[in-house]
Amino acid sequence: MGLFDQILNAIGDPNQAASPGQMSGIFNTVQQVSNSYGADPSSVQSAMSIVGNYVRSALQQKQATQGPEQAEAFVNQYSGSSPNPQAVNALFGASQVQQIVQAVTQRTGLNAGMIQQMLPILVPLVLNFLHTGSHTQSGRGSNPVLSAFLDADRDGDVDISDAMNLAARHFMR
Repeated sequence: MGLFDQILNAIGDPNQAASPGQMSGIFNTVQQVSNSYGADPSSVQSAMSIVGNYVRSALQQKQATQGPEQAEAFVNQYSGSSPNPQAVNALFGASQVQQIVQAVTQRTGLNAGMIQQMLPILVPLVLNFLHTGSHTQSGRGSNPVLSAFLDADRDGDVDISDAMNLAARHFMR
């Protein structure tokens, strides 16, 4: 089952954290970031997708070295829609941050300084998107949205931007 399907299932499951309101909040925050920085919303979504790929790699490494529970605990701790520089610092080293900024700059044309300022917003948003699969009661099992996101072996291309676009079309009708 793909990432989008897992998100839809999470929204339909009262035992998981996902809700249409949470999804709307994520989309609204992306729009606010676009407006605040005078950037095209599609460029911000592209930036979020690129950041999402780096988040996936970092969470896969965390899962491999510390276990799936730690990866899920990280998502639960740092997900949100408010700027959180600690989320960036806890997930990436300084050289990785520079790689992310450079990759986003090259692929979106956004200013490097702007991207540097956006990262403390975008990383928690990506984590918030993944948090949708968290269970509302502890001890109820793993987060299927996070599992689908981290399971790159299944189809090799899990893209948070695609999943967000599908979700936006579904929930913003």
